[in-house]
Amino acid sequence: MQHSHPVESATVANLRDLGGIDLPGGARVRPGLAFRSGQLDRLDPAGDPLFAALGVRTVVDLRTAAERAAFPDRVPGGAHLLVADVLAGPEGSGAAGALAAALADPVAAGRALAGGRAAAALREDYRAFVASPAARRAYRQLLTVLAHRGGGPVLFHCTAGKDRTGWGASLLLLLLGADEATVRTEYLSVGPAVHEHYAPLLARFAAAGGDPAAADALFSVRGEYLDAALEALAEHWRDAEGYARAGLGLKDETLESLRERLVEAA
Repeated sequence: MQHSHPVESATVANLRDLGGIDLPGGARVRPGLAFRSGQLDRLDPAGDPLFAALGVRTVVDLRTAAERAAFPDRVPGGAHLLVADVLAGPEGSGAAGALAAALADPVAAGRALAGGRAAAALREDYRAFVASPAARRAYRQLLTVLAHRGGGPVLFHCTAGKDRTGWGASLLLLLLGADEATVRTEYLSVGPAVHEHYAPLLARFAAAGGDPAAADALFSVRGEYLDAALEALAEHWRDAEGYARAGLGLKDETLESLRERLVEAA
């Protein structure tokens, strides 16, 4: 399998199990331990048996303080919430703010983000996901939680589950040994779910006079965004292994535990 398995949750958008993705040598990502999704502001475990059955023990929220305040997570009972704000501090840049602006004032946002500026903001964000101090702290937290033996299933998310979450999933797969083609397939695979979830908002955005090209750039999953992150990683740390060690400060034992826990041999 080349991409994550969708979980048809009734209350969580874009929920997927990374388990089952093929790795070299006939191995695969172990199912039931690493999940990705959009925000959990509408989660209702009592009315969502498919989600409840996952047994999520830790939720890693990659969103900003403003996003968390506007749409707070509903954390499943017995689960621990870990905030790992990728865009915290002055390093935080365009995507989250642009998305909020687009929803609050489509006409003004359309003017501000027209002419390719929305896509450019996303590309800069992806570079920041790799290089900014806040992002490096956040992804170190995420990978450390995923590596924790006996920690149970982990769900990580941002707002739509496509950008900060998409890079988190990409980095995880690279460290588990996936090739770039598999990483790219997984990254792009969430596009239809994101578009379906945000279709009503896109319609309202267009009806209010928002620029359709800017909206498409903000709400799409594009290979050029992933390319920006991969280029930043290669420029500064050569590969994912070097990034994990020198960029994130992860120790050998953490990386070994991550692989032992999440890789299922052939």
